[in-house]
Amino acid sequence: MALVPTTETDGAVFTEVDMGSSDSSSTVRATVVQASTIFYDTPATLDKAERLLAEAASFGSQLVVFPEAFIGGYPRGSNFGVTIGNRTLKGKEDFRKYHAAAINVPGPEFDRLAAMAGKYKVFLVMGVIERDGYTLYCTVLFFDNQGCYLGKHRKLMPTALERIIWGFRDGSNISVFDTPIGKIGAAICWENKMPLLRTSMYAKGIEIYCAPTADSRDVWQASMTHIALEGGCFVLSANQFCRRKDYPAPPEYVFSGTDEEELTPESVVCAGGSVIISPSGAVLAGPNYDGEALITADLDPGEIARAKFDFDVVGHYARPEVLSLIVRDEPTTPVSFTSDGSHK
Repeated sequence: MALVPTTETDGAVFTEVDMGSSDSSSTVRATVVQASTIFYDTPATLDKAERLLAEAASFGSQLVVFPEAFIGGYPRGSNFGVTIGNRTLKGKEDFRKYHAAAINVPGPEFDRLAAMAGKYKVFLVMGVIERDGYTLYCTVLFFDNQGCYLGKHRKLMPTALERIIWGFRDGSNISVFDTPIGKIGAAICWENKMPLLRTSMYAKGIEIYCAPTADSRDVWQASMTHIALEGGCFVLSANQFCRRKDYPAPPEYVFSGTDEEELTPESVVCAGGSVIISPSGAVLAGPNYDGEALITADLDPGEIARAKFDFDVVGHYARPEVLSLIVRDEPTTPVSFTSDGSHK
């Protein structure tokens, strides 16, 4: 299984994988997008997303996965003016602007994403910041190649300071969608470290495991390889590649914990590391730490059966009489009304 040499196409990296003796008619061409949000400018970010999607489609990609929070933005370095017991006026204004950049599901931006998927005939997995009233969620949206909405996954557990800006979600959004190109689902960033969440997705038969992330550390690659081997699935991890200039300049936007004077507009603040890994643990494309890129590989579905022959974590390698998992996947709501609301 040899890598075809990487070529440059209009500044985007196209890495195709030679699947050896596999029947090319059965393979799925998949692309992970490594690119930065245009922060606080959702219309411009949607324009950028369409350009990238069009380019991936021109390579013959059937599935395109974008990074965590691509639409709406990942507020790297921001603390929103929070210390224990205090929130600053600037931090509250930062949240107002961030809230304004998020999208409603459904809504106009949602409709445009659906139209893009249909226009370019690709399955689209898109990381967004979802606005639900005045609470924000880190969400992944799924669309099929006809532009039909399949569903979403909201991040169950935001990490560290993310918890001050993003809501938590219930088990009703642990979704795996059965599509003509395979069973597709997603876990976002450090959710991928939650073994029970992974197990629930394996139990739903996931075959193409999408892992949009904001983690560009080298150790992330170990997690992605482990998940591919554990789940016997393809893993597609998409991260942003960002420079300081991709965020507003100070004092509007300040990277906390760093000396802003040491950051130049070209300073890399997120180095990417997007990667595609096979069910056998082989790296098919990436990881890329060089810049914005389209990272593409051909996925051979036969790899899944070959991997599951060795290890099927919720099948022949399970011991349910010893170890089992209960997933509470009913929707929950903080307020329920017993009437039909006609008295309002």
